[in-house]
Amino acid sequence: MKDGQFVIETFSLTKIFSDWWGRSRVVAVEDLNLKVRRNEVFGLLGPNGSGKTTVLKMLLGLLHPTRGKAMVLGGDGRNPRISAKIGFLPEESYLYPYLNARETLDFYGRLFGLNSVLRRSRVDALLDMVGLSGMANRPVGTFSKGMARRIGLAQALINDPELLILDEPTSGLDPIGTKQIKDLIVELAKRGKTVLLCSHLLADAEEVCDRIAILYGGRIQRQGSVDELLKQANRRQITTDIIDNDAVEKIRQIIEKQGSSFEMTEPMQRLESFFIDIVRQAQREKRPTSGVVNQMEATAADMAAAVSDVLDRLVAAKVEPAESAEPQKIVESIELKPDEDVLSRLTIDKQKDVKPPSQADEKRQEDIQKQQDVSKELLDKLVDDRPGDNKNG
Repeated sequence: MKDGQFVIETFSLTKIFSDWWGRSRVVAVEDLNLKVRRNEVFGLLGPNGSGKTTVLKMLLGLLHPTRGKAMVLGGDGRNPRISAKIGFLPEESYLYPYLNARETLDFYGRLFGLNSVLRRSRVDALLDMVGLSGMANRPVGTFSKGMARRIGLAQALINDPELLILDEPTSGLDPIGTKQIKDLIVELAKRGKTVLLCSHLLADAEEVCDRIAILYGGRIQRQGSVDELLKQANRRQITTDIIDNDAVEKIRQIIEKQGSSFEMTEPMQRLESFFIDIVRQAQREKRPTSGVVNQMEATAADMAAAVSDVLDRLVAAKVEPAESAEPQKIVESIELKPDEDVLSRLTIDKQKDVKPPSQADEKRQEDIQKQQDVSKELLDKLVDDRPGDNKNG
């Protein structure tokens, strides 16, 4: 494979966590050699504690490997030029609870240096895509886990990344949201994006991943395409419409003559598709709901077209730096103009505004002076009359 076709490459990547005394205690990842091709959806699968999240952190430069090397987009994931092309959804959505959904996405857009016009366009498109356009002004601290997951995915896409790293993207989502996320991942790959998906929900990975690697104990146990790993080459499956019992009996006799076993069952619909059909029917009947609005009335083709339309708005627009050549600041500069009326009330011109004292002021000042003189005379008398000061003894 030509150079540049691998978006992620690791070479004997190893991470060993030490105890307080520096002694090696836990081997989280050991001799990991991984290659993720451009424009593919790669699944990194494994049980809890198998090292999936540790691998992601080393790819992003959040953890330094004990030995080995990781290359992301042809460079180091800690390089700002590389990280600007990565979208990351962590396992837990870390959001500012007092910002609303729109402010949250705008905040992340500023971090990537997007100009104001492009930020507004992408924020609106992303809120629509994740089903939160009706809750754009609601603080994210009041969101459920599933809703927080949706806004977390939106922030991972705000910079139109070349590489999208998703750690348990469907965690906390309802079946409708899960289906939408899976459709989105497939569509992103079609548009040239590379997706690295970490999950322990095998059914999700099976549907969207081109290739998978199964981790256990920090090592890759098996990797390859989904079809290669799951295909049972020693078995055959035939699906047909309803046939009469005579035809079934003839088929049985033919198969048994070849020494093979025969089993006939009625096919079953997947629970996910059954669930979505029920919800779609309820939405056609205009049943009220206070939950997240996911428009499911349309067919699968219509839903795919809707996802494609949103991505057109997100991906087609070229990412341009902010208007200023200076490094992007989180808070835009504000030109402060002095308010002359306020300043005149806050400051005093000593030469202009100080007025000469009136007769009433002079009389008040004389009374105060007289009171001070009387007080002084009384104090002098008390001091002179003390026993120790009696001149006649």
